[in-house]
Amino acid sequence: MRQAIAIRHLAFEDLGLLGPLLADTGFSVRYLDAGLDPIDAAEVAAADLLIVLGGPIGAYEEEAYPFLAPEVRAIEMRLRADRPTLGICLGAQLMARALGARVYPGIAKEIGFAGLTLSDEGRRSCLRHLEGGPVLHWHGDTFDLPPGAVHLASTAVCRNQAFSHGTSLALQFHAEVDVRRLESWLIGHTVEIGSVPGLKVTDLRADGLRVADDLLARGRAAMQAWLDGLWPSAMLHRGRGT
Repeated sequence: MRQAIAIRHLAFEDLGLLGPLLADTGFSVRYLDAGLDPIDAAEVAAADLLIVLGGPIGAYEEEAYPFLAPEVRAIEMRLRADRPTLGICLGAQLMARALGARVYPGIAKEIGFAGLTLSDEGRRSCLRHLEGGPVLHWHGDTFDLPPGAVHLASTAVCRNQAFSHGTSLALQFHAEVDVRRLESWLIGHTVEIGSVPGLKVTDLRADGLRVADDLLARGRAAMQAWLDGLWPSAMLHRGRGT
């Protein structure tokens, strides 16, 4: 059985729809809770797959959050070895930083459901399944495109919404979220929501209910396409019903 490690920075920002997909694709999953569990670079590097999840801190705040330094080193080791890594939101920012790019506050916080503009490379990638519909955005920071990375997606607020680097994929937005569980985000991020003029919990909830089923289907398709591109035998595994 393949092993996946998921680095989690906030309890409710977990694997979401990726959990069942990984199980169906023959992975065992181990969570490492950042700041609580030690990040052993050798162990992280040895895993078949690393997923670095989101969180409300900055990728550059290692003075306040010292665990970020060994986390970035572990990510860098994987990327240098071209070991499959998926970064989501903060995870994408940490990947960018590990590749030598600058991470910094964006021009505005981008919170809510909106579409993506895919590059030509993005339309040929697994992100093609997300084109034409909204995804969940929830970030205030952004990053420069790292050297050697391929730009995949953008929005008007944030040019670098996604990139690939070898076998790895970085997503500034949340393709993994199961919007049917959005209420935990609305509770956990209440202070941040209140800091954005005009942003309302009731509007986010209503928008989430409207797009939940479609977003779940498209998110599953995109993430499954990425996994199948890395491990084509995973499709046979699912076909056996195991």
